Amino acid sequence: MNALRVVVCASLAACATAPTSRPDVARQLAPTGRLRAAINFGNPVLAQKDPATGEARGASVDLARELGRRLSLPVDLVPFDAAGKVVEAIKTDAWDVAFLAVDPERAAEIAFTAPYVVIEGTYAVPASSPLGAIEDVDRDGVRIAVGAKSAYDLYLARNLKHARLVRAPTSPDAIELFQKEKLEAVAGVKQPLLQLAARDPGVRVLEGRFMAIEQAMGIPRGRDQAARYVRAFVEDVKQSGFVARALESSGQRDATVAPPARATD
Repeated sequence: MNALRVVVCASLAACATAPTSRPDVARQLAPTGRLRAAINFGNPVLAQKDPATGEARGASVDLARELGRRLSLPVDLVPFDAAGKVVEAIKTDAWDVAFLAVDPERAAEIAFTAPYVVIEGTYAVPASSPLGAIEDVDRDGVRIAVGAKSAYDLYLARNLKHARLVRAPTSPDAIELFQKEKLEAVAGVKQPLLQLAARDPGVRVLEGRFMAIEQAMGIPRGRDQAARYVRAFVEDVKQSGFVARALESSGQRDATVAPPARATD
């Protein structure tokens, strides 16, 4: 374990001052004495409910519990159905650690680690649509359903020049809106859109992606010692294979484990 920690710290500039007192880290990260982990069920690649028991499972659940184990903290899973709601909940001190896509707007309030998983954001369109490629979607008259304040909503709002975003409360709601209102496209994580197309022959998914969605851990800003610890933790679980095993065990074989962090991350 010590040798592994040396390798992990070599990839992070922050590791030069990494915390050595785990009780101090635990107190700063989880001031209530319990690690409250925000779990976003709106992203089925990282969190799911067991269909038989209803219990939470997935990579983000496994990471939360592993972080709690290492810090000797009991873990409380705080469920959300959309990433935007996780971000909003920081204002009410509802969680200590979250699993979100890195975005500059979110980074104003959240200290992010380097990503641990990279997934793709893409579009689904009606099977008869003339839209044939990612770059075709940004044109006048195209309406794109999107989950409000999702990573792809934030990204597309900054980058689209002609198409119009039509927001739904959550990403699953965006799919429903796309079909109900007969919109030209729906934006989202690739895997659930492929599942939609597999069960509905009237829908197809465009090849390629409009963005790489970098999924990371985040904690409220101002907990600097805890942030350094969690950044090192993420590098450890990537290198050790923990993240890959968590994805595999939850059936998410198409998600990609992120590469080691750069020294500037």
